[in-house]
Amino acid sequence: MADTMQFDLVSPERRVASLAVTAVQIPGADGDMTAMPGHAPMITTLRPGILSVQSAEGTKDYVVTGGFAEIGESLSVLAEKALPRDEMTQETFAEIIAEAKAALNTAKEVFKNEPGPVDDAAKLLSDMVALGGHIGLSAD
Repeated sequence: MADTMQFDLVSPERRVASLAVTAVQIPGADGDMTAMPGHAPMITTLRPGILSVQSAEGTKDYVVTGGFAEIGESLSVLAEKALPRDEMTQETFAEIIAEAKAALNTAKEVFKNEPGPVDDAAKLLSDMVALGGHIGLSAD
């Protein structure tokens, strides 16, 4: 088993990270998990959270708002939005919260008698608010 694996984190805007890693903690939609070299191949969806990457340079955290992670010989994360934790500002977080609130309002209008999509949008907003609390940012 190799000591490292290739890790790539991309969002629609840019490639956020590409490096050899020893472990990555993933905020999976069905629960958090850690991917390491030799991990069984799988694909998982992401919930809003912190993606924590361990490499020879140390640990670096990234904020992700959702997406997918594909684990195999390497680990590729395709995030809806992703940025290094140290680049997340209150202003950026407020924009993300505003988008989640708008999505919830749209779901309420479009799916008046269908609770599933409205519940999904409400859960996303709740996860975003919890993420902010975890990293010390306010949703107000």
